Amino acid sequence: MLMRAAVRMGAIAAGATEPQLANLTGYAEDIGLAFQIADDVLNVTGTREELGKNPNTDAERGKKTYPTFYGVDGAKKLADECVDRAIARLSSFSPAADPLREIARYITSRRS
Repeated sequence: MLMRAAVRMGAIAAGATEPQLANLTGYAEDIGLAFQIADDVLNVTGTREELGKNPNTDAERGKKTYPTFYGVDGAKKLADECVDRAIARLSSFSPAADPLREIARYITSRRS
């Protein structure tokens, strides 16, 4: 919801049309979900050095995460699908939206 709010506020401040606002809202929702999934995966696959905290803390607390339900590979695939969908929502935007495209790609490539 924080990403959604940030993207929508920026779009509204920039004078986005209703269709643009709808696409940017969908983009934000997709990257927000991708971020959560990637965070869950990192909690399983990351090291203490990468994460700055102990790995597997979600499992230790009994937290149900995307890797719990989909496995690590399935969760990664789901996150990648969210990123692809987010980027596709920007297809009507010019190269000026490339920073948003790069943010989406970064979400699933980050290691911390």
